[in-house]
Order: sequence, then C-alpha cells, then structure tokens
Amino acid sequence: MNESIRVILVDDHPVVRLGLSALIDSEPGMTVVGQGNNGLEGLALVESLKPDVVVMDISMPEMDGMEATRRIRAGNPGVHVLILTVHAQERYLFPVLKAGAAGYVLKSTVDTELLDAIRTVAKGGAFLYPGAARMLLEDYVHRLESGAPNEDYASLSDREQEVLKLIALGHTANEAADQLALSPKTVETYRMRIMQKLKLGNRADLVKYALARGLLDEYT
Repeated sequence: MNESIRVILVDDHPVVRLGLSALIDSEPGMTVVGQGNNGLEGLALVESLKPDVVVMDISMPEMDGMEATRRIRAGNPGVHVLILTVHAQERYLFPVLKAGAAGYVLKSTVDTELLDAIRTVAKGGAFLYPGAARMLLEDYVHRLESGAPNEDYASLSDREQEVLKLIALGHTANEAADQLALSPKTVETYRMRIMQKLKLGNRADLVKYALARGLLDEYT
C-alpha cells in the first residue's frame, strides 16, 4: 500500500487551517502532519517534519508565503509547495512560479481542487487553476509584442520588498529605517539593490512599478 502524502499547512488564519485540515485528513492517502501561522513557522516545520507538500498562504506576518517558498525550495528541493490564495491576477501568479511553487490554488475553489492539486504536486507535477494557463500564454505574448522586461519582483528578498513599498509610499530613508529597525545607510543599500534588480532609473519609476503591480493596494 502507498504511503500517505504528508502535508503541512501554513496560514495565519486558524479557522482556515482547521477547515483545510479537516478536508485533507478526511481524504484517504493524505494526512496533515503540521500547521504553521506564518512563513517562519512553516520553514521550521519543514526542517523538522520533512513533508511531501506544503500548502502555503501568500499574505502572512513575520514572513510571507513567497519568501518562505523560496527558502523551502532552496533548502529542501524534494518538498513541493502549493500556494493557496484569494488572488487570481497574473501579478501574483508569476512571482509564485518564479519563487519555486509547484502549484497555485484559489481559496474559492479549495473544496473542488485542493485535493487534486496536492496529489499532482506530490508526484512532481504542476497544478494551475483553470484560467491560469491562459493568463500565462497571454502575458507571454504580450511581453513578446511589447518587449516588456521579465517580472523581477520575485527576485527581491522579503526585506527588499518591504523597503520598496515604504519608498514607493513616499517615506525617506530615515523614516523607512525607523519603521524597519534598520540604519538609514542599510535602507539606502537595499534601495540601490532594488533599483538594480528591477532595472529602474529613479524613484518615480519605482513608484510607477509598485502601483502597476498593485503592491500598494493594501495601503490605499
């Protein structure tokens, strides 16, 4: 008899984890072996429990799902990450795939797609919700036609993403440093790295970049 697929759940909403755990544990051949409240807890659980699949939310405190996915894949290539999110826009889809996730499931469809997605990625496959493949193709064609650069947001570290958002919101290096408990010099170093990675020329370009990708939606 095949061994059960061992799953870790990482989501900052206990009620969501409770529902997902009940769904997965009720399915033959699957079992939830651990639950985490944020990306940092998810990393620790992966190291100690060595699951087959991690079902990961994107937006969480301490460390978001994108950064946690990058670190999990870097240190545990045999662990497959399945992102669970409410976002259906391509600006979330592409960074998820670049971070190393093997799949992307919408929270609105967990009752019909999550179990199949877990089975698929556990076997080394990839799972995208209906419509995602179309978005990938449309974006690829658009980039070919427009000459647009590749999406590089996923290449930024968790801290670089925080600095990007604060600068785009109009904070000075000193103000960003106070909020992040860093020195102004360190913030300026992060800013320079961000500009280089994203191939941006000035602060105005950075603000346009953040707005175009909805990075400031939570603040507006």
